[in-house]
Amino acid sequence: MKKLFAILAVMGVLSFGMTQTAMAQDSTATAAPAQTEEVAAADEAAAPVVVEEGGMHKELKTKFIEGDAGFMSLVAIALVLGLAFCIERIIYLSLAEVDVKKLMAKVEEALEKGDVEGAKTVCRNTRGPIASICYQGLMRIDEGLDVVERSVVSYGGVQAGYLEKGCSWITLFIAMAPSLGFLGTVIGMVMAFDQIQIAGDISPTVVAGGMKVALITTIFGLIVALILQVFYNYILSKIEAITSQMEDSSITLLDMIMKYNLKYKK
Repeated sequence: MKKLFAILAVMGVLSFGMTQTAMAQDSTATAAPAQTEEVAAADEAAAPVVVEEGGMHKELKTKFIEGDAGFMSLVAIALVLGLAFCIERIIYLSLAEVDVKKLMAKVEEALEKGDVEGAKTVCRNTRGPIASICYQGLMRIDEGLDVVERSVVSYGGVQAGYLEKGCSWITLFIAMAPSLGFLGTVIGMVMAFDQIQIAGDISPTVVAGGMKVALITTIFGLIVALILQVFYNYILSKIEAITSQMEDSSITLLDMIMKYNLKYKK
């Protein structure tokens, strides 16, 4: 899809350029008939250019190589490591998601029959933090509702910590990527001033190399930070959804245990 958008954009620019060229040629054709061959040559030069597939990829690769090798490599490493942590968290959180309504319905059905061991088996056979919290509560069902509540709250905090594990590394790489880019910018500016000092001239050709390195490192650093930020926000949304389900399930479990105590422990 990105390649398609890039090709359409290039073709749009080329079409606009061809239109402007044709208008200029029409206006000069009446004033200078002798320039027919030049107009024909211009039309031929303005023919549609075939955009090679993978042009955007090649352009990014070229710009990456043109940047300072040291800092561009560090930015690339930050991207790879950040994406690795993001993918690991997404897989973990996806496995942590279960059908909460179905789980709680099975636990409630077992408790209504007085089958505490059956409810524990349901929780043991279900993956995810919600089932683990319910299992911890059921383990202390004979110790009173207050003990069950404290156990559920404490173990819920432990499971929340597991959900957020590794997120601090993602935020680190989000902060590092633009910082490395800005550092490359500063070094590129220093290179430009060194070239000015050596040449004794402030002409654009003297400072172009250092300025180009400065801008390229900044651009890639910001791109990496934006990519990781999108993944990080997605991870946070999944963590918030699972945490909310954990809280709702804890309250539901306490209500079930209270009904169980009223029914079977009079």
